[in-house]
Amino acid sequence: MSTEDEKLLKEAKKLPWDERLQHKNWKVRNDANIDLAALCDSITDPKDARLREFGPLFKKAVSDSNAPVQEKALDALLAFQRAADADVSRYAKEVCDAICAKCLTGRPKTVEKAQAAFLLWVELEASEVFLESMEKAVKNKVAKAVVPAIDVMFQALSEFGAKVVPPKKILKMLPELFDHPDQNVRASSKGLTLELCRWIGKEPVKSILFEKMRDTMKKELEAELANVSGIAKPTRKIRSEQEKELEEEAVPETTGASTSEVAVPDAPMEIDEYDLVDPVDILTPLEKSGFWDGVKATKWSERRDAVAELTKLASTKKIAPGDFNEVSRTLKKLVTDVNLAVAVEATQAIGNLAKGLRTHFSGNSRNLLPVLLEKLKEKKPTMSEALTQTLEAMHKSGCIALLDVIEDVRVAVKNKVPLVRSLTLNWVAFCIETSNKATVLKLHKEYVPICMECLNDSTPDVRDSSFSVLTAIAKMVGMKPLERSLEKLDDVRKKKLSDMIGSATDTVLSSGTVPTSSSGAATSAREVTDSSTMRRSAASMLSGKKPIHAAAPAKKSGPAKSTAKKTDGGPQSKASAAPEIEDVEPSEMSLEEIEERLNSVVKTETISQLKSTVWKERLEAIGMLKQDVENLTELDKSAELLVRLLCAVPGWNEKNVQVQQQVIEVITYIASTVKKFPKRCVVLCLLGISERVADIKTRAPAMKCLTAFCEAVGPGFVFERLYKIMKEHKNPKVLSEGILWMVSAVEDFGTSNLKLKDIIDFCKDTGLQSSAAATRNSTIKLIGMLHKFVGPDIKGFLSDVKPALLSALDAEYEKNPFEVCCLGHYLGFFFLLKFNCNNCSELTGCCCSSEKNS
Repeated sequence: MSTEDEKLLKEAKKLPWDERLQHKNWKVRNDANIDLAALCDSITDPKDARLREFGPLFKKAVSDSNAPVQEKALDALLAFQRAADADVSRYAKEVCDAICAKCLTGRPKTVEKAQAAFLLWVELEASEVFLESMEKAVKNKVAKAVVPAIDVMFQALSEFGAKVVPPKKILKMLPELFDHPDQNVRASSKGLTLELCRWIGKEPVKSILFEKMRDTMKKELEAELANVSGIAKPTRKIRSEQEKELEEEAVPETTGASTSEVAVPDAPMEIDEYDLVDPVDILTPLEKSGFWDGVKATKWSERRDAVAELTKLASTKKIAPGDFNEVSRTLKKLVTDVNLAVAVEATQAIGNLAKGLRTHFSGNSRNLLPVLLEKLKEKKPTMSEALTQTLEAMHKSGCIALLDVIEDVRVAVKNKVPLVRSLTLNWVAFCIETSNKATVLKLHKEYVPICMECLNDSTPDVRDSSFSVLTAIAKMVGMKPLERSLEKLDDVRKKKLSDMIGSATDTVLSSGTVPTSSSGAATSAREVTDSSTMRRSAASMLSGKKPIHAAAPAKKSGPAKSTAKKTDGGPQSKASAAPEIEDVEPSEMSLEEIEERLNSVVKTETISQLKSTVWKERLEAIGMLKQDVENLTELDKSAELLVRLLCAVPGWNEKNVQVQQQVIEVITYIASTVKKFPKRCVVLCLLGISERVADIKTRAPAMKCLTAFCEAVGPGFVFERLYKIMKEHKNPKVLSEGILWMVSAVEDFGTSNLKLKDIIDFCKDTGLQSSAAATRNSTIKLIGMLHKFVGPDIKGFLSDVKPALLSALDAEYEKNPFEVCCLGHYLGFFFLLKFNCNNCSELTGCCCSSEKNS
């Protein structure tokens, strides 16, 4: 740099920020952006007043016509976003619009940084603004700018999930993109559609988008959807959630706050198709259709046709709210019409209105219910079927709550027609089965007496329907609500009820939750890891890439059944021959040998940068390695070598947190993707990963990595290896946080794959004996979680524990009540029936996973 340039830059530093950033000399602007980025990096308080001063500067800075300066402006913006809190989202709109207009057609590095800035705006809770900008970006005439816009929407949805990034706006953009002349845009659009399927399910996406697609696109997408399965979960949190997490971490562990909650993935969000579509006004076209004249006609066919028009209009997925009182009163009369066809049509119209209006139809539904229940006396199948579907639709749509219609039900079950009594009770049983546990806990006191009275009915169908309601209650909240009532029953009725409950479920009666099988937990955790690792383009979701996992349809009832047997080491086929003994101890291998064997997989420059003393170069290198790993078609062949490489460079002594996080993410990706992950790799990584669990900055990815290891090689092996590491480590955090991870692992995988004697000995000899309160608290939580699966038998192994700890353990047992693993456990106790279960007396896990269960 010449002396004149140096003098110019020195003088420019005295100018205000806005003048420096808009200076006519590009070097001054470039230098200003570098200084601004450094200053933002140095700010530790997100409320710092300077951040509010910098916010308005970026609109023009990122629009710079000089490409290198524009890239530095994006660096400054990223530093600003990282330093600030959600308050700065007020500047998001103008900055996002500027990035869309000027940066998405730039150099690859510029586009990448622009996408990172968009994602940080989402993190800063400006997702609505982000999507508004994307609506403009995807209409760009230059296809080169459209693909990055689709990719960043894909990344945002993949990382933050559908709760943060609303799918509705994305769904509106897609139809136009499906017909784009550029094949890359079309491919990216298909990839984004598949990602949507991961979050909201295949059916909602198909029902909304397929009618707007060409047949060719439909066919291509149908083929891709065959690869979609499973559940998607977010891997990145918005800023307010991150701050809340930090606050929870700061709370002393003696207060009883569980830090393990941070590590447990959130339950997958259930997206309702109803929320994705726009409401349709049906009252205006109904007026024009001649409905009001038609329903008063003397000819039954004219009345039927008028109501059929309403049924057709109301069949839309979402109806715009309005005044439906008069429509409701008219339908109430038509349900009792002398002509059966008219009555059936009116009943179907009510069902459609309930589905389309939902809670907006609640008041009208309450008025219609008595008439519908009374009409159940109709024996004609068409009417009976229409009534059943409509009543079920009214409950599923939230128009009717059982708590609000107790009197209507009481009247109906005393109707002189037995068919009304039995079908009303069948409807109540359906409502209970499709309600949640909390709701049933509130209403059982009202409905159990009604059912007990109906058990004495002279009609067998009514008695059977009463048993069905009691069975539904028992399945949902356990037998306790029925205890007093059952005392009044004779032995025959007790036996019948126990038989019905026994045939209705293979799971716990005393719990409203369904225990997760080991195989199910493994799948779920694998999907969490999968969605959190590599940043991919939308087109990478298409065929030829790794499997796509999608949101499974939500089911309220039906027990989860394990379809695979698992042993201590991991999944095994029941019919397979004796397993091959795997060598789990890794042999020595020099870095030179690793590099030589990976020369066709990883670039030499990447490995050189991983060895660099400059952290930014190492960070860039690990990012390049991510891309290389993601693009590998035969990852299994190189998995162990790649893990060995990362353990060597940058290695587990790496000091930079960002590099650490990405190293863990790559290892997690490998463990989650390969068909067979060697146990040697787990042994190589376990010490380093357990130390990362102890650090708040790397805890979440490290815990996900441990979970991925459990899925790959079985939790039994991981736990066994962790015991020794945690016992001998000098950092007490490794022990306390490691045990907290074990709590979540036991909850996810159960105990059937663990050696319970070893884990109890570890808890007694190491966890409870620790001088650190945090470790003792973590151990108490772990034993409490074991109690949930093992039951009161566990107390016999802890009788020699100090009294103070025993009382703490008793409190933890109450938080984790025993979820009985076979029907014999519960009914044998309650009805004094004898069940022979050979494994129940052994402390080996859930007896339902045993072949000897009887």
